[in-house]
Amino acid sequence: MARSALAEVSQSGAFVRTPSTFRNLISRDQNSTFPAEVGRYHLYVSYACPWASRCLMYLKIKGLDQAISFSSVKPVWERTKDSDDHKGWVFPTFDNEELGAEPDSLNGTRTIRELYEIASSNYSGKYTVPVLWDKKLKTIVNNESEEIIRMFNSEFNEIAENPSIDLYPLQLQDKINEVNRWIYVGINNGVYKCGFATKQEPYNEAVLRLYEALDRCEDILDKQRYLCGNTLTEADVRLFVTLIRFDEVYAVHFKCNKKQLREYPNLFNYTKDIFQIAGVSTTVNMVHIKKNYYGSHLSINPYGIVPLGPNLDYSIPHDRDRFST
Repeated sequence: MARSALAEVSQSGAFVRTPSTFRNLISRDQNSTFPAEVGRYHLYVSYACPWASRCLMYLKIKGLDQAISFSSVKPVWERTKDSDDHKGWVFPTFDNEELGAEPDSLNGTRTIRELYEIASSNYSGKYTVPVLWDKKLKTIVNNESEEIIRMFNSEFNEIAENPSIDLYPLQLQDKINEVNRWIYVGINNGVYKCGFATKQEPYNEAVLRLYEALDRCEDILDKQRYLCGNTLTEADVRLFVTLIRFDEVYAVHFKCNKKQLREYPNLFNYTKDIFQIAGVSTTVNMVHIKKNYYGSHLSINPYGIVPLGPNLDYSIPHDRDRFST
């Protein structure tokens, strides 16, 4: 069983992501095992991880960050146990050790791995973020970001500051699901298929699929503000977390350099548009992002050197308001 994404490579040299393990659901039904309650749940994230970042975006957009606490690990992977060589997400041992990361004051653990071991004594999978933790039952509710964002979207509306925001509206669900499928395959997971490939042919296949999907997005965004129309949806959140990392990390570290994001007028302005939504910019910590990718994947970047550029400014004006909302 792979314990990190770097180990998820087939004999053909292709990256193959394994599924998440903890799949319990929080419900608005107060009689459920995991009812939606103020202060009961905690979200463990890494600002570096796109899957965790989309959960954090939902906390901010829905106005749930006062009802659900959250904290971040340090960006660079470290040894998680003295008894083996696994490297993964680690908490700082004291405040201000790493700006943006906090010690685990909730459970007193040193690593995300320890949280998994508290939740399951015989767990043998990956020790990933996000982790949605139940403070009352002292266990992991869910570690699948797709399910966490759906719960944040609908199950906490009675305690959300922005309950009217619906990123997965019924009338658009089929469209969102369709867009999510090809964006996940080509872009979200596609950049990892490029970066973690260990042979030329799977890399070639992944990079061609990546740019076919990016070109498709560029064409869609030439005609409307967002992926599924002129309303922000889940599909946009899922795409954004990859795009915001593209030129700073994926173009260099994952060899996705056929064309950079800033060479796509619609995609680049679209990324600025979403970045400027209230609360979203606070979920983007580019220092953590770059430290993690360049400093943790030593099989790709053995000296751990972090490039200084390009330091793109996503707070500058965009042109997306040319579309009606």
